[in-house]
Amino acid sequence: MSREIKYQYRITKYNPDFRNDEGHYTITDEWTSAYDIGKMVNGNSLTLSEYLDVEKAYINTIMNFIQLNNIKSVRLVDLEKDNLNSTDKTSPLYDPAFHLLHLEEDIELSIDNVPIVSKMVLRELIYCQLISKDFFVHFGYDYYMYIGSNNVQSGSLDFTINNSLFVEEMISPYYIPESNVTRGIEWIRIDEEIIEGSELLKGITLEEYRGVLQLSNIHPVIGSFPIKQEYVNFFQKKIKHKIDFSKYNYSLVSND
Repeated sequence: MSREIKYQYRITKYNPDFRNDEGHYTITDEWTSAYDIGKMVNGNSLTLSEYLDVEKAYINTIMNFIQLNNIKSVRLVDLEKDNLNSTDKTSPLYDPAFHLLHLEEDIELSIDNVPIVSKMVLRELIYCQLISKDFFVHFGYDYYMYIGSNNVQSGSLDFTINNSLFVEEMISPYYIPESNVTRGIEWIRIDEEIIEGSELLKGITLEEYRGVLQLSNIHPVIGSFPIKQEYVNFFQKKIKHKIDFSKYNYSLVSND
């Protein structure tokens, strides 16, 4: 993130009492995904109803934080939506609303649409993070969630606990300060998947990246971004490699 977020929490269904000294959760017979519905968990088959109750608690927690922080909209970043195209429309987890939203990187999302997008992420149909100037929701693997805010709201924490979720003060592993980010250009020969070369980028401000890539003024520019023909003049001045779109596909990539 480009702006410091003071208060950050890990919010999950996992009781921290069952973590060891290294922070590892020690209960192995635990469901971690919507795909576990119907599987045996702690001697019983995980039902659709049981899963939906937990999912609802996560989404209600997100909305409570949003409402108490008076947030009007969020940006959707680090979007991956490949799984959405292979969605089983006969599944009880399918919602027709999934295909009514037009989702793109950095799109501004109204608060009314946050529940359906969160549902899509929790059901592993898409991946994204939700951010605003002073707030974020990060979704992790195995049904982990992280919420950050610059306004501490005890009401939201109480609400979360009352919904049978656990709150732990913790820096999100997906929260990357700009000072820790490095960016570079990678190129892959057309019709191949192996990275053929890369160069580190230096001396470019976050604002310049946002301007060239036409991103919002809160986008962290973290992830991978295809380099288009119209960007070539800007990036060619920054690297020694001669950009050649007839041979290669190029991406701007970031690492911490």
